[in-house]
Amino acid sequence: MPPEPRTAIATVCLSGTLEDKLAAAAAAGFDGVELFENDLVVSPSSPAEIRRRCAGLGLSIDLYQPFRDFEAVPPRLHEANLRRARHKFDVMAELGTDTVLVCSSVSPDAIDDDELAAEQLYALADLAAARGLRIAYEALAWGKHVNGYEHAWRIVRRAAHPALGVCLDSFHILSKGHDPAPIRAIPGDKIFFLQLADAPRLPMDVLPWSRHHRLFPGQGDFDLTAFTGHVLAAGYRGPLSLEVFNDVFRQADPRPAAVDAMRSLVALKESLGVLDLPSAPALTGHAFAEVVTDPGAGRVLASLGFARTGVHRTKPVELWEQGDARVVVNEGGPAHGAVGAVALASTDPARSARRAEALLAPVLPRVRGPREADLASVAAPDGTEVFLCGNDDWRDDFVPTGETAPGAGVFGIDHVALTQPFDHFEEAASFYRAVFGLTPSPVTEFAAPFGLVRSRGLSAGTVRLTLDSALVRRGEWAPAVPEPQHVAFACSDAVAAARAMRALEAPLLEIPGNYYDDLEARLDIPPDRIAALRANSVLYDRDSRGEFLHFYTAFAGERVFFEVVQRIGEYRGFGVVNAPVRMAAHRARRYAGPPVKTPA
Repeated sequence: MPPEPRTAIATVCLSGTLEDKLAAAAAAGFDGVELFENDLVVSPSSPAEIRRRCAGLGLSIDLYQPFRDFEAVPPRLHEANLRRARHKFDVMAELGTDTVLVCSSVSPDAIDDDELAAEQLYALADLAAARGLRIAYEALAWGKHVNGYEHAWRIVRRAAHPALGVCLDSFHILSKGHDPAPIRAIPGDKIFFLQLADAPRLPMDVLPWSRHHRLFPGQGDFDLTAFTGHVLAAGYRGPLSLEVFNDVFRQADPRPAAVDAMRSLVALKESLGVLDLPSAPALTGHAFAEVVTDPGAGRVLASLGFARTGVHRTKPVELWEQGDARVVVNEGGPAHGAVGAVALASTDPARSARRAEALLAPVLPRVRGPREADLASVAAPDGTEVFLCGNDDWRDDFVPTGETAPGAGVFGIDHVALTQPFDHFEEAASFYRAVFGLTPSPVTEFAAPFGLVRSRGLSAGTVRLTLDSALVRRGEWAPAVPEPQHVAFACSDAVAAARAMRALEAPLLEIPGNYYDDLEARLDIPPDRIAALRANSVLYDRDSRGEFLHFYTAFAGERVFFEVVQRIGEYRGFGVVNAPVRMAAHRARRYAGPPVKTPA
């Protein structure tokens, strides 16, 4: 196995003061940092004090950046640039770092002359070498004349100075669609630094794309495993360093953001074969979902055909079952109206737990009484507890009630939907992907009644989760439930299930006729089928692989509701197109109150 690379993070990735950022990077386990000049400029600490602080935290300062608009300029500007460089080199000496990032020029004074660029970079490298420093030259994707890494390498090679090398940035290379394979031809000792950032594919100008939408590895659409593999194959032995400009990350708490960043690098190193982690065991389904709520959840579950089959031996917790769908209702938790936990059935729970710990998701301490199952669990970024079950021994924690479910067609849990704070949306997706091996689907966005919502599904076999987040925090006026969550149950006939549940007086949402008029206009659905959907307020979606029928309950408590779904064929989505309809129906139900029964 190749040697495991060191890790670093640019201070620009994180929120807070420079001191906050350094503490967060150290706590997350990074070896070093790239020091962004603006962070130093606004800090009350001197460069020497920052150096001592980093040393005390066990951090090296691997790069000082950026030094802009240097090369290929007229002589007068060249002399001014060298004067600037001397001052920066003094700062670097105090910081104790030996490498400075020089970005390709965007200055209107820059000349398209590779020979002049090489000559001036040689002079800069000569000045740096006299101080024991190095120059890492990087091609910005929007550089005026140099905007590709191969062009930057030609200039560095022409200059031929031992203190001058290249900095390779995955965003600048992959955003332009440049082939990273020729990186292998660059001598490893001339690759002075590597900066990594992922990003979604967006049809926009590269500069705002770079400044606002970069992500940590594994959170976007770039193939960073292949890219980094080319760099390591060239012989690069420096740190794997993150440089991520992202508006959300730069407003979020730096401590969990740094952990998320480190987790992304751990997963990347695993994909590169330079770090051996316990592999993610296969998941075979949802063992149970836990709802932390008031007794209203039990009443709703009963009306959906569930039975209260057990009462916990020591806690105010009940077990409700129908088929293989199991819901634990916890009436004593701190967060009423939330999905407090999801339990995943793992073929090797112990290995799942070891992998979670290796990916910075420590196993949570758990108080259990005698004869209670020893279930490992980890905390997701939003605080949801994820249990790992290898069998059904956990059911022995409940004293049987003897009750049996009347049944209404439900046979299991289809998925669990967890609304995320916006600043944890990307982190949550990468957590479930890296730790449990769930595969994320593309992000979708839809216009909801009170703002734009982002949604993403993740799945592994029959284990499915959806993550949702409002793109802008709602104002106080918006009559919307904050961060709603729900559990979706699987059935084989949604229309029949809806009829059976209505007979049990389930509080199902009423869907307006306008929806079915539009559905009939958009899709070629037989009239009798449309009539059945309309009569039972069942929503419909389809794609090239199959169909999806689903319906919802009203809220059972403050934030939680339930869904019943039917998948036909190979449909793999979650009916996101119908989410605005459901949200409007929930709003109407809350403001109208429960439906009034008409006397027979």
